[in-house]
Amino acid sequence: MAEAGIVIVGAGQAGGRCAEALRAAGVTAAIVILGEEPWAPYERPPLSKELLAGKIGVEKILVRPEPWYAENNVELRKQARVTGIDRAARRVTLEGGESLPYATLVLATGARVRKLPGLPDLAGIHYIRDIDDCFALKERLVAGHRLAVIGAGFIGLEVAATAKELGCDVTVIEIAPQPMARVTAPELGRHYMALHRSKGVTVLTETGVATVAAEGGALRLTLTRGDPLVVDSLVVGIGIVPNVELARDAGLAIDNGIVVDEYGRTGDPSIYAIGDCAAFLHPSLGRRLRLEAWLHAQNQAVAVARNIAGANAKYDELPWAWSDQYGINLQIAGAPVTWERVAWRGDPASGKAILFYFTADRVVAANAIDMARDMRFVRQIIAAGKPADEAKLLDPAVKLQDLAKAL
Repeated sequence: MAEAGIVIVGAGQAGGRCAEALRAAGVTAAIVILGEEPWAPYERPPLSKELLAGKIGVEKILVRPEPWYAENNVELRKQARVTGIDRAARRVTLEGGESLPYATLVLATGARVRKLPGLPDLAGIHYIRDIDDCFALKERLVAGHRLAVIGAGFIGLEVAATAKELGCDVTVIEIAPQPMARVTAPELGRHYMALHRSKGVTVLTETGVATVAAEGGALRLTLTRGDPLVVDSLVVGIGIVPNVELARDAGLAIDNGIVVDEYGRTGDPSIYAIGDCAAFLHPSLGRRLRLEAWLHAQNQAVAVARNIAGANAKYDELPWAWSDQYGINLQIAGAPVTWERVAWRGDPASGKAILFYFTADRVVAANAIDMARDMRFVRQIIAAGKPADEAKLLDPAVKLQDLAKAL
């Protein structure tokens, strides 16, 4: 890349989608993607589900087939680690000393796994953040394999469900009183705890891991309560930490992520940030968010690419995420800091229901269990931000499509 074009630091889903959207918007400038992994940009959600279960291959999770990049004049450089940003000279430095010029820089640096404090580096410990670690665990998940999962968030529960369906003996260890405590109401967490237990998974709540040690070819976990646990493999799924060091060292603002405005721009007009690493100003919610979700990584990347192309449009999408466990689809819309009450539409025991979150007479979030078609209208109701008739919302005989239209 001899000319100063667009440099994208990070070859995950956000980085790949940004390059794709730049070309779709008619941008002809040189584009280079710099990624640390040995893979072309790919989507991470299948790592804990379909890819781990062996139902699909790597080609199914790539943002674009690898030849696409060369065919569209996008230089993809794998195993290329950026070590510094010189904002005055508009150059990035790579490990080894090479530097590249940029006219526009997009930081799609993503996030890294949160490590369990004091956890030793032992064989059999996995985090399921990349393809290689997914494959390493996949080889071990055979009938009778003893697996412990620390953390009952999306990743932990998805891995637990996948392993159980492969015939493994699975124990989930969660420090909170119920699963998914960081992102959902206790009512939903308790429902999913019952679901996993009904499938034969041991779920330990309000329990931590004090020590992990090698014991023969196994791992011995000492818990904060109860008997020690001996397993063959351990998955740690206790969250991720945004990769902000490059931006911080370059003097850009950091606030639980790289601070950007509603257009995706940092305080430096030539630098943008997208995806898991970006703390963006959400116009409708009126506060700064950092989202760890597939749809956000894709759509914010597309929005920023269009802005680089001259659109100058605010990114204002309602937060939305999903999880698949035991063939059951869970969708989550909204990102409330607080809510006053929750109520079910339908009976979750039936396998199909929606949990609405209310503040006063407004719906601020919702969780849908195997109700994918209705979620479109639920998202419209939340985005409208207007008073809603709670009795009608909770009545399965009333169509949500009609309620969304009325708002």
